[in-house]
Amino acid sequence: MTTGTGTTAVRRGGRWIQEWDPEDEAFWERTGHRTANRNLLFSVLSEHIGFSIWSLWSVMVLFMGPAYHVDPAGKFFLVAMPTLVGAFVRIPYTFAVARYGGRNWTIVSALLLLLPTGAAFLVMEPGTSYTTFMLVGALTGLGGGNFASSMTNINAFFPLRRKGWALGLNAGGGNIGVPVIQLVTLAVISAAGAGHPRIVLGIYIPLVVVATTCAALFMDNLAPMRADTGAFREVVREKHTWVMSALYVGTFGSFIGFSFAFGLVLQNQFGRTPLQAAQLTFVGPLLGSLIRPVGGLLADRWGGARITFGNFVAMAAAAGVVLYASSVKSLAVFLVGFVGLFVFSGLGNGSTYKMIPGIFQARARSRSLAEGLSAEQEAAWSRRLSGAAIGVIGAVGALGGLFINLAFRESFLTAKSGSPAFLSFLAAYAVCFVLTWAVYLRRPGRAPAAAAEAADPARALAQV
Repeated sequence: MTTGTGTTAVRRGGRWIQEWDPEDEAFWERTGHRTANRNLLFSVLSEHIGFSIWSLWSVMVLFMGPAYHVDPAGKFFLVAMPTLVGAFVRIPYTFAVARYGGRNWTIVSALLLLLPTGAAFLVMEPGTSYTTFMLVGALTGLGGGNFASSMTNINAFFPLRRKGWALGLNAGGGNIGVPVIQLVTLAVISAAGAGHPRIVLGIYIPLVVVATTCAALFMDNLAPMRADTGAFREVVREKHTWVMSALYVGTFGSFIGFSFAFGLVLQNQFGRTPLQAAQLTFVGPLLGSLIRPVGGLLADRWGGARITFGNFVAMAAAAGVVLYASSVKSLAVFLVGFVGLFVFSGLGNGSTYKMIPGIFQARARSRSLAEGLSAEQEAAWSRRLSGAAIGVIGAVGALGGLFINLAFRESFLTAKSGSPAFLSFLAAYAVCFVLTWAVYLRRPGRAPAAAAEAADPARALAQV
């Protein structure tokens, strides 16, 4: 994706903004911040509903009692399917923003959510085949794509100095759709019992219509944004795209994977009933969602790499607590450790996403020094690659949720416990904090600092 100022061809029809330059402080203070904040607000609403639909089967499985004839391994595989599809659709959703406009694609992507909700409403009853459930579960992956398009769109609206907070708020507001649908499910099970899953779907179908209407009325398209497959080709050749993808697997992959699996783990590890599980499942995702903007804010203040490094150390420690609690069968200690995993994964989501535009700003500065680019060309190149990188990193990171659920499935199949899965998560977080230190925090040997930064400016990200 590319964004510029006044040199791009005019795009008409709908709510198109022809010129947009958030790095110009006078423009930002005059009109930019009001427009950006309005688009952010309604982007959050649409993404929030998208996340709720994406995580739909994490709550539908709580309604699937013995009459559905789906064993625990089958349920873990069912909740993994939306994660897989959601990861793959993030790439086209990212480029759709520049091709069709942020407002226009938000309308389309919100309307598409009627497919999985309507299909689930039709099939959610005993006697439906497992294959049908898997196909309908795959449709809910469309909700995962909303995140990529929303983040790419909001990334273009805000200046670099505000991206950590804006992207964190946008993502956190979306992420909170996970605990909200879990709270709705708790209310439904408490009031009507575990035999009425269609009530949940009946609540969300009109909310999809509300999100679509608000996007149509209050959001804007940015004409300077352009679909740029060349940016995709460039960004997949950047080593930092893949380093950040690995780190995002550790943060966001953990958040979405644990969110989808938490209720099933409580039922299978500690024998909780659907109602007892629903009373607990929302707490971790809620706290993880609320703290995500704080992760972005801390990264704005102290540097994304520093916050991310400390965060992975904390996640490894929390995984150790959960592993211990699993071995001694202590539900109280287990909940403390698991909620800690949610909180730190949410915090890390914010700090890692702050790092992405910072990395490509540093890369653009290095290129400018080498090729003599103007300040405007440098900023345009940075926005172009960071927008593409958000799509790639978001897609790869979402696969972490698939790995989480497959790890739980295998763990309960072979050991009848989640302990082997927790041990693997601890090892993965250790790899992530070592990787963060080695690539972004380690001092570059004997080379003078200025020379090292020129050779690889991403080493300065601890200060970004």
